[in-house]
Amino acid sequence: MGRFRRLCQEHRDRIYTFAFYYMGNREDAEDITQEVLFRLWHHGLRMDEEGVAAWLTRVARNACLDALRQRHRYRSVVSTQDPEPILQRTPAVKADDVDLRRQLEAALTRLESPLREIVIMREIQDFSYREISQSLELPLNTVKVYLHRGRRRLRALLQE
Repeated sequence: MGRFRRLCQEHRDRIYTFAFYYMGNREDAEDITQEVLFRLWHHGLRMDEEGVAAWLTRVARNACLDALRQRHRYRSVVSTQDPEPILQRTPAVKADDVDLRRQLEAALTRLESPLREIVIMREIQDFSYREISQSLELPLNTVKVYLHRGRRRLRALLQE
Protein backbone atom coordinates (compact mmCIF):
# COMPACT_ATOMS: atom_id res chain seq x y z
CA MET A 1 0.00 0.00 0.00
CA GLY A 2 2.89 2.38 0.71
CA ARG A 3 4.30 2.11 -2.81
CA PHE A 4 0.91 2.80 -4.37
CA ARG A 5 0.41 5.95 -2.28
CA ARG A 6 3.87 7.19 -3.11
CA LEU A 7 3.36 6.58 -6.83
CA CYS A 8 -0.01 8.34 -6.69
CA GLN A 9 1.53 11.37 -5.01
CA GLU A 10 4.40 11.47 -7.49
CA HIS A 11 2.32 11.14 -10.66
CA ARG A 12 -1.23 12.34 -9.89
CA ASP A 13 -0.65 15.96 -10.89
CA ARG A 14 1.09 15.03 -14.14
CA ILE A 15 -1.76 12.71 -15.11
CA TYR A 16 -4.38 15.32 -14.26
CA THR A 17 -2.58 18.09 -16.15
CA PHE A 18 -2.17 15.93 -19.22
CA ALA A 19 -5.84 14.92 -19.14
CA PHE A 20 -7.01 18.48 -18.51
CA TYR A 21 -5.19 19.91 -21.51
CA TYR A 22 -6.10 16.95 -23.67
CA MET A 23 -9.80 16.89 -22.79
CA GLY A 24 -10.37 20.57 -22.09
CA ASN A 25 -12.32 20.34 -18.83
CA ARG A 26 -11.86 19.49 -15.17
CA GLU A 27 -14.52 16.82 -14.84
CA ASP A 28 -13.09 14.65 -17.61
CA ALA A 29 -9.57 15.20 -16.29
CA GLU A 30 -10.61 14.08 -12.81
CA ASP A 31 -12.37 11.00 -14.18
CA ILE A 32 -9.38 10.06 -16.30
CA THR A 33 -6.95 10.61 -13.44
CA GLN A 34 -9.01 8.32 -11.26
CA GLU A 35 -9.18 5.69 -13.99
CA VAL A 36 -5.43 5.81 -14.58
CA LEU A 37 -4.68 5.50 -10.87
CA PHE A 38 -7.07 2.57 -10.67
CA ARG A 39 -5.15 0.88 -13.49
CA LEU A 40 -1.93 1.62 -11.63
CA TRP A 41 -3.34 -0.21 -8.63
CA HIS A 42 -4.15 -3.27 -10.74
CA HIS A 43 -1.31 -3.41 -13.22
CA GLY A 44 1.44 -0.92 -12.49
CA LEU A 45 2.56 -2.05 -9.08
CA ARG A 46 4.36 -4.99 -10.64
CA MET A 47 6.56 -2.89 -12.92
CA ASP A 48 9.95 -1.31 -12.42
CA GLU A 49 10.12 2.16 -10.93
CA GLU A 50 11.83 3.44 -14.09
CA GLY A 51 8.99 2.52 -16.43
CA VAL A 52 6.05 3.77 -14.34
CA ALA A 53 6.00 7.36 -15.66
CA ALA A 54 6.03 6.30 -19.31
CA TRP A 55 3.41 3.61 -18.68
CA LEU A 56 1.12 6.04 -16.84
CA THR A 57 1.35 8.57 -19.66
CA ARG A 58 0.43 5.90 -22.22
CA VAL A 59 -2.50 4.82 -20.07
CA ALA A 60 -3.63 8.45 -19.64
CA ARG A 61 -3.39 9.09 -23.37
CA ASN A 62 -5.40 5.98 -24.16
CA ALA A 63 -8.01 6.88 -21.54
CA CYS A 64 -8.34 10.34 -23.10
CA LEU A 65 -8.76 8.85 -26.56
CA ASP A 66 -11.39 6.43 -25.25
CA ALA A 67 -13.27 9.26 -23.53
CA LEU A 68 -13.22 11.35 -26.71
CA ARG A 69 -14.57 8.41 -28.71
CA GLN A 70 -17.35 7.91 -26.18
CA ARG A 71 -18.14 11.63 -26.22
CA HIS A 72 -18.29 11.59 -30.02
CA ARG A 73 -20.61 8.57 -30.00
CA TYR A 74 -22.83 10.19 -27.38
CA ARG A 75 -23.03 13.47 -29.29
CA SER A 76 -23.84 11.69 -32.52
CA VAL A 77 -26.77 9.98 -30.78
CA VAL A 78 -27.97 13.05 -28.86
CA SER A 79 -26.79 15.52 -31.56
CA THR A 80 -26.21 18.45 -29.22
CA GLN A 81 -23.03 20.26 -28.35
CA ASP A 82 -21.81 20.69 -24.79
CA PRO A 83 -22.08 24.43 -24.01
CA GLU A 84 -19.55 24.27 -21.14
CA PRO A 85 -16.57 26.56 -21.74
CA ILE A 86 -13.13 25.02 -21.87
CA LEU A 87 -11.72 27.39 -19.28
CA GLN A 88 -13.32 28.04 -15.92
CA ARG A 89 -13.12 31.81 -15.42
CA THR A 90 -11.98 33.10 -12.05
CA PRO A 91 -12.03 36.72 -10.85
CA ALA A 92 -8.34 36.59 -9.93
CA VAL A 93 -7.26 36.12 -13.55
CA LYS A 94 -6.97 39.13 -15.85
CA ALA A 95 -9.33 39.21 -18.83
CA ASP A 96 -6.50 39.17 -21.37
CA ASP A 97 -4.85 36.17 -19.73
CA VAL A 98 -8.16 34.34 -19.61
CA ASP A 99 -8.80 34.99 -23.27
CA LEU A 100 -5.32 33.90 -24.33
CA ARG A 101 -5.49 30.78 -22.21
CA ARG A 102 -8.91 29.88 -23.60
CA GLN A 103 -7.63 30.36 -27.14
CA LEU A 104 -4.60 28.21 -26.39
CA GLU A 105 -6.71 25.42 -24.87
CA ALA A 106 -9.13 25.55 -27.79
CA ALA A 107 -6.24 25.41 -30.26
CA LEU A 108 -4.73 22.45 -28.41
CA THR A 109 -7.97 20.50 -28.74
CA ARG A 110 -7.82 21.08 -32.52
CA LEU A 111 -4.31 19.63 -32.88
CA GLU A 112 -4.29 16.13 -34.26
CA SER A 113 -2.76 13.19 -32.47
CA PRO A 114 0.15 12.69 -31.68
CA LEU A 115 1.07 16.37 -32.13
CA ARG A 116 -1.32 17.33 -29.32
CA GLU A 117 0.13 14.85 -26.85
CA ILE A 118 3.70 15.83 -27.63
CA VAL A 119 3.06 19.58 -27.31
CA ILE A 120 1.22 19.08 -24.01
CA MET A 121 3.91 16.81 -22.61
CA ARG A 122 6.80 19.08 -23.64
CA GLU A 123 5.43 22.60 -23.29
CA ILE A 124 2.98 22.22 -20.42
CA GLN A 125 4.29 19.28 -18.43
CA ASP A 126 7.98 19.84 -19.18
CA PHE A 127 8.68 16.21 -20.11
CA SER A 128 12.09 15.55 -21.60
CA TYR A 129 12.28 14.36 -25.20
CA ARG A 130 13.36 10.95 -23.89
CA GLU A 131 10.34 10.73 -21.56
CA ILE A 132 7.99 11.63 -24.41
CA SER A 133 9.68 9.08 -26.65
CA GLN A 134 9.24 6.34 -24.06
CA SER A 135 5.69 7.31 -23.14
CA LEU A 136 4.40 7.40 -26.70
CA GLU A 137 6.70 4.64 -27.95
CA LEU A 138 8.07 6.84 -30.72
CA PRO A 139 11.67 7.28 -31.88
CA LEU A 140 13.40 10.32 -30.38
CA ASN A 141 13.84 12.05 -33.75
CA THR A 142 10.18 11.53 -34.55
CA VAL A 143 9.25 13.23 -31.27
CA LYS A 144 11.42 16.23 -32.20
CA VAL A 145 9.90 16.49 -35.68
CA TYR A 146 6.35 16.15 -34.36
CA LEU A 147 7.01 18.75 -31.67
CA HIS A 148 8.22 21.19 -34.32
CA ARG A 149 5.15 20.47 -36.46
CA GLY A 150 2.86 20.75 -33.44
CA ARG A 151 4.28 24.11 -32.42
CA ARG A 152 3.98 25.39 -35.99
CA ARG A 153 0.39 24.15 -36.29
CA LEU A 154 -0.49 25.62 -32.89
CA ARG A 155 0.86 29.02 -33.96
CA ALA A 156 -1.23 28.86 -37.14
CA LEU A 157 -4.35 27.95 -35.15
CA LEU A 158 -3.76 30.82 -32.73
CA GLN A 159 -3.33 33.29 -35.61
CA GLU A 160 -6.73 32.31 -37.03
